[in-house]
Amino acid sequence: MLPEDELHDLAESIKTEGQIKEIVLDRDGVLLDGRNRLAACTLAGVEPRFTCYEGDSPQALILSANLYRRHISKGQQAMITVMARSLSGHSLRTQAKLHTISLSVLSRANVVLEHGPGLAEQVRIGALRLDAAYDEVCRRKAQAAVITAQYDNLLRRAPDLAAQVAEQLLTLDQATTKLGRRLEEERLRQRVKEIDAVRQADGDTTPAHTHLAEQGEITWQQAHQLAEQHHTQRQENIQRTQQAIEQISANWTAIQNVTARPDTPYTREILEGLTPEAHTLIQGLTTQA
Repeated sequence: MLPEDELHDLAESIKTEGQIKEIVLDRDGVLLDGRNRLAACTLAGVEPRFTCYEGDSPQALILSANLYRRHISKGQQAMITVMARSLSGHSLRTQAKLHTISLSVLSRANVVLEHGPGLAEQVRIGALRLDAAYDEVCRRKAQAAVITAQYDNLLRRAPDLAAQVAEQLLTLDQATTKLGRRLEEERLRQRVKEIDAVRQADGDTTPAHTHLAEQGEITWQQAHQLAEQHHTQRQENIQRTQQAIEQISANWTAIQNVTARPDTPYTREILEGLTPEAHTLIQGLTTQA
């Protein structure tokens, strides 16, 4: 229907100039075209003029009569066109040529009609712009894709949680959160086992963190924290030892001079100025020499 002010304008026009175009009824008296003219005639107090549709496709008549109304938008035209495709069976490209409507606009209208029929109806009656409806449909499709991906991930990695979602015992978000916790605990377990294996290979005889966690004496989170502390200390010790060896290597010629002259005043004076640990080292090297 026309807005109220435009309907009153039409009534005034009919009152002064007469009803130019007849109202169309089918053989059973059902209104096919002209409901605004009928309402305007009533407002103007003018007896309406009718004609009877004699064709065999009243739907096509309604489409042709309403598709190019001046008061409907291009979005409405596109939506009405794609809604009426069942009458013609034409492709979108053909419809675009026949009705001089952009193919991209028709394609958007078709997407809205397929994935959001309720939104399509709002576009048709002018309550919602086609672009806004298309954006909303795209948002819904993207959201649906995320949900599908989450559920597929559950099916692949945690069928038990997926089954609980299917039985509505858990929401998808709850199941996804549980899966995340499960995977994190598995990551911690694997990391603790890797560090314990290195400890064992290094000859560490203290109880393995994996064993303590499996016995319930500590949590896996605590086991992971202790394991990482050990790993950090081990790396620091390796770095310090490497630095010490590099220093010895850089001064190896001087050390060789000391070990080559063990009973000279030169060597004795050097040894007197060393720490006990360094003194023991030189004595060991001298003995080996």
